[in-house]
Amino acid sequence: MSRRSEFRNQATLEINMSLASFLAMRSMMARVAGEIRLIAFDDLVELLACIFQKHGVSGHNARILATNCASCERDGSLSHGIFRIPGYIASLKSGWVDGKAVPRIEEDGSSFLRVDAMNGFAQLALTAATPFIHETVAKSGVVAAAMRRSHHFSALWPDLEPFAEKGLVAITMVTGFLCVAAPGGRRPVLGTNPIAFATPVAGKPPLIFDFATSAMSNGDLRLAARAGHKVPNGTGIDSHGNYTDEPADILKGGALLPFGGHKSTALSLMVEILASALTCGLFSHEVDFSKHPGAETPNTGQMLLVIDPERGGNSFAARVLSLTEKIRASGDVRLPSDHRYARRAGAEKNGIPIAAERLAELRMLAS
Repeated sequence: MSRRSEFRNQATLEINMSLASFLAMRSMMARVAGEIRLIAFDDLVELLACIFQKHGVSGHNARILATNCASCERDGSLSHGIFRIPGYIASLKSGWVDGKAVPRIEEDGSSFLRVDAMNGFAQLALTAATPFIHETVAKSGVVAAAMRRSHHFSALWPDLEPFAEKGLVAITMVTGFLCVAAPGGRRPVLGTNPIAFATPVAGKPPLIFDFATSAMSNGDLRLAARAGHKVPNGTGIDSHGNYTDEPADILKGGALLPFGGHKSTALSLMVEILASALTCGLFSHEVDFSKHPGAETPNTGQMLLVIDPERGGNSFAARVLSLTEKIRASGDVRLPSDHRYARRAGAEKNGIPIAAERLAELRMLAS
């Protein structure tokens, strides 16, 4: 094995070993600005909806975006919660995205939907397509929804949780903006390109995983930079192509790396093909912000597959439960969604913790 391969393998090991500690660090980042305030979920939704409307989003669309953003903050997905508000506003102000877009749905055959987001946010396109998705799944048992000209600037789990709560299995993926280099490369050629999966579990909340195919999401990287934290070596490269643990070096002319070398690169490539080529959306390298200074939202595409698992036989959710219980019984195991549901329960009981300085900034934006 070459020295380069050994170093890459060691970097991957360091990332895996550091994941638990990094997640703990991320959950504390909201506290770095000082005193903490608690706000009820519905109050945060109202505040964020007001902000979106003040910056050119229609009332209907503002409510959808606000609920999505507040849900991320409530569940501890801090890199996709209120941290994203400045990026939303900058993208709207620049004219890069249409906050009043009305998506268009086109049916093609018995199980395929084409969804044109009309240069609007992806959450709005999915909301418009959801009734068609449920109708199609009821008829045929499966539906593929190909969304194009969509700006996805959030986590993916909120897209899937409502389907899993209704007993459906769902998979989605979205192409991000250009910021990830392939192993051995010196410049970005891919997006963070996240993938999410959701399934019902008998008597339990849905099991959902949602992760970027890069070693770290761009949002988490920016949070680490803002908090003054280093990242695991191998997370990304600097502008010279060298490994670095400094978030600023990755953000300024460098690039993130896939989390699993060539294996994750293949997954990222799959996302580009299914979420962009198949949907007629842009690839990450085709997204051009140059004429819209300050814009951040990637205008690419998203693929969604929804399946009725009962078509494959009875007791699907019970089977999934038996599998998860077997895994939990094997030791001190944390399954996907456990952290989010725990954070949600705490927020529903006590309120959502937000740094006082951040909350004051939000209220100024709303006024």
